[in-house]
Amino acid sequence: MTNANPQRSDPFSPAPLGPLTLRNRLIKCATFEGMTPDALVTDDLIEFHREVAAGGVAMSTVAYCAISPEGRTDRHQIWMRPEAMGGLRKLTDAIHGEGALAAAQLGHAGPVANSVSNRAKALGPSRIPAPMGMSVTHKVTAEDIKDLRVKFRRAARIAVDSGFDGLEIHCGHNYLISCFLSPLLNHRHDGYGGTLVNRARLAREVAESVREEVGDEAAVWVKLNMFDGVGKPGGGGRRWSGFNIDEACEVARLLERDGHLDAIEPTAGSSLLNPMYLFHGDAPRAAFADAFRGAMHWGLKAAGPFFLKHYDYHDGYLLPLARRLRAAVDLPLILLGGVTDRASMDLALGEGFDFVAMGRALLREPDLPLRIASDPATTSQCTHCNLCMPTIYSHTRCPVRTGEVVAG
Repeated sequence: MTNANPQRSDPFSPAPLGPLTLRNRLIKCATFEGMTPDALVTDDLIEFHREVAAGGVAMSTVAYCAISPEGRTDRHQIWMRPEAMGGLRKLTDAIHGEGALAAAQLGHAGPVANSVSNRAKALGPSRIPAPMGMSVTHKVTAEDIKDLRVKFRRAARIAVDSGFDGLEIHCGHNYLISCFLSPLLNHRHDGYGGTLVNRARLAREVAESVREEVGDEAAVWVKLNMFDGVGKPGGGGRRWSGFNIDEACEVARLLERDGHLDAIEPTAGSSLLNPMYLFHGDAPRAAFADAFRGAMHWGLKAAGPFFLKHYDYHDGYLLPLARRLRAAVDLPLILLGGVTDRASMDLALGEGFDFVAMGRALLREPDLPLRIASDPATTSQCTHCNLCMPTIYSHTRCPVRTGEVVAG
């Protein structure tokens, strides 16, 4: 397949996304902010997204908006409930006040959840390790799946009624839906396990539920893993391979055929098994270990070289995999992974991607989009040291920007 809209050229021109018109093609991707200690919006969170919106992106994505208490990675994250709506409305108003749109990333952490912190069992397609809580998951039942669909619908309604313009369904990084997609983690023998069509069933049903709930009140897309970072990107050695690009293309085709989505945001890596595959660049193992206490601290000290692997950074590092997805579907695609300057934006649009997403570069320079628009020769000051990553457990920030460390 080829993209149905090959006419794009200027990343700073307005662009349609489902029922929305974005002021340009730049999106702040979902990166957990670590600014909700009471699981409610704070002034810090509002200012974080207001600053990004003022910096020139078309849409800022709030992460992570869990659909339920046990769906959080820990108890400090927002979960979508009526008590959160007042703060969420202030947040979306602040983003809108800067001329940008607001998106909410909706999801369930599954085995990435800390069951001890949440005081609730982590969920999984099968009984698999849930290392954050030093436990194993509760195997999701058929009744649980019905309940999950209801919770996604309810979370979507709360988001839209709180002023969000876009809804991103998290199907990546081995959070719950992503785990169902993985042949390495999904050992079920019912209609949600085994074949790829079965493993994709939950993702498709959730997309259907969210779209049925919000209709054209919001744009709806999924963040879809292309490769879990386990085994080979193209498959092979199934027993030890996670979800791969061949399967991702098939799932993308199924989702496109269903007709419930406005776009797909391809991603990669696993918060459970291989987080650095998403975050190419330095692997700050000592800083990660120091972000925890007790068993997790010593476990990361010992297992850091195996769990936090090093992948060399280069601009557009997810593009080789994403090209495969671009060829597979006509749906608009949002490219992330090393898009930090005008050249990488132009390359993405030239290859048929409709939008680009930025993360770490905006932690370093929230106004980077405006600066690139003013001067296309502008280069990002982000060095991909990844020292921002361990800060998600306290208050997400760029330690170079705050002066906590000196740029290398």
